Formats: sequence, C-alpha cells, structure tokens
Amino acid sequence: MAKWKKGADVPPVEDDQEHKDAAPEIIAPLEVSLGAKLRTYFLAGVLVTAPFAVTIYLAWVLISFVDSKVTPLIPAKYNPETYLPFSLPGLGLLVLFVFLTLVGSVTAGLVGRFLIRTSERLLNRMPIIRSVYGAAKQIFETVLAQQSTAFREVALFEYPRKDCWAIAFVTNYKQGQIEDHLDHDMVSLMLPTTPNPTSGYLLFVPRRDIIILDMSVEEAMKLVISGGIVLPEDTRKLIEERRKQDAA
Repeated sequence: MAKWKKGADVPPVEDDQEHKDAAPEIIAPLEVSLGAKLRTYFLAGVLVTAPFAVTIYLAWVLISFVDSKVTPLIPAKYNPETYLPFSLPGLGLLVLFVFLTLVGSVTAGLVGRFLIRTSERLLNRMPIIRSVYGAAKQIFETVLAQQSTAFREVALFEYPRKDCWAIAFVTNYKQGQIEDHLDHDMVSLMLPTTPNPTSGYLLFVPRRDIIILDMSVEEAMKLVISGGIVLPEDTRKLIEERRKQDAA
C-alpha cells in the first residue's frame, strides 16, 4: 500500500490489485423459482406414497374379495359380525386360513388319506371333471413341491428373432414325448407378457440356446411388470466390490 507523504495535497491512489484482493467479488446464488420447488416436492411425495398406496389397495381388494365369498358361508350364530354393529375386515381371510390348515392336518392322517383316495376315485369316473381335476392337481403339485424347479430359474434367450432377447421362466427340463420327436435336449419356458405376467406363451427351446441368469423370480417379475424400468442389482458387481473390500 502506498504511503502519504507529509505536505502532499492528494493522497496517493491505492494499487488496483490490492483493492481487488481487499474486496473480492461477491457472486449471487442462483435462485430457484417457487414453481420448480413445488414440482420437486410433489414428485418426491408421489415417489414416497405411491408404492404404499398401491400395496394397500391391492391388499384391500384381495381381503374384500375373500371376505365377500367366505363370510356369507359362516353360520349366523358363529359370525362375530352378527353381534357387532360393524364389519370385521379380514374375517373371511382368517377363516379360510384356518380351514386350509385344518384340511392339511386331517389329510396327513390315515383317515384323511382314505377320504382323499375315495374322492379321487369318484372324480376320475366323471368324463369332464376328471380332466380338469387331474390337470389342476398336477400343476399345483409341480409348482408347490419342495424339490420342484418350476419357476425357480430365470432364463434369457433370443426371441422373437436373432439378436433380440427375452426373459422367461424355466418350467421343466423333461419334455417326455415332445423330446422324443426332437433331436435336441429341450427345455420348456414360460414367456410372460408385459405388464401382466400371468399370461404368456409356452415355448420349447434347446437347452444350449438359453442362458440361466443369476436372478430371482421376484426380481424377474419386477423387471417384466415394470417394462424394464426396475432393474435388478448386478450380483457380479456386488461380488467384486466385496472382494475388493476383503482384500483392502
């Protein structure tokens, strides 16, 4: 900084560089409009509440459907709603759960197995009913069996043309008569549709043409229902990150 000599009329002007250092330039922060803030808050609220709302709605629809079918079957003197001024949501679902549990416990015994065999013999004598019962029984036994591989594996294969891939579920590795007429080791796949995975196509594909993914059925269902928006985590990256952490 320059000095002011005695007798001088005008004090010397300070150096510009020193003036700039002493008074730095102040940059005003960017202002966000009120509309942008409200839009951001609204989208955040939708992202938080929408999954809860959809889950509660679907659960309520399921409970209401079961209640409407089961509750009228309860005798009036055993129905709590007869003595209460309000209805009990979930009463039918609870009764259905108890009923199925009792049926399962009874069929595990000797008397229950005898009744099941007798009922099956009766149904097998009915021309149309026996076909429906046999198919339904086989499907449920295959899907619910502990050692069953049905809908336990997710496969990736080319469909509907080359270099175009689709997600499918492995339903069976044995094809019986179908495999006898083909030269390749075939696998049956259920190709679900988007966004409704309950419908789809049954395809028989050579085992060498499918790729088994390290993905759970739940993750694949989310991928199909969302149309590819919800992607499962890449387990290979997680394994590599864990290896790096262990090595460090």
